[in-house]
Amino acid sequence: MRLKMSATFSFELTVASEDIDTLNHVNNVVYLKWINEASTKHWDQLSNNKINQAYSWVALRHEIDYLRPAFLNDLITVKTWIGETSGVKSIRYVEIYSNEQLLTKAKTTWVLLDAKTMRPKRIQDDILSVLKPSK
Repeated sequence: MRLKMSATFSFELTVASEDIDTLNHVNNVVYLKWINEASTKHWDQLSNNKINQAYSWVALRHEIDYLRPAFLNDLITVKTWIGETSGVKSIRYVEIYSNEQLLTKAKTTWVLLDAKTMRPKRIQDDILSVLKPSK
């Protein structure tokens, strides 16, 4: 089964001094940290203890486009949503903004794992129902 999801989750943060590199803008690794943070926070909002004891997600691939830099004290908005989901994989999109300008966009492929065996697990209805946006 291949499903397209779309509900958006977002949060804000302020660029801190430890996020800045020698070029005086946010380091590329920090964007990846924010992408992972968006994924984790969104999943935590969607899931529950029963699901988290049965399953885990691991990143298989990150595709990141850096469009504009962010700087110290910028207010950042991180938005994420779930895209196509089928088999053992789910696509997650993340966009990072400052002052409504798109700074970075990412497409990440995640693989569902059985928490006991740590092997890939086909995404079944229990997970699909969690991933589906509420109407």
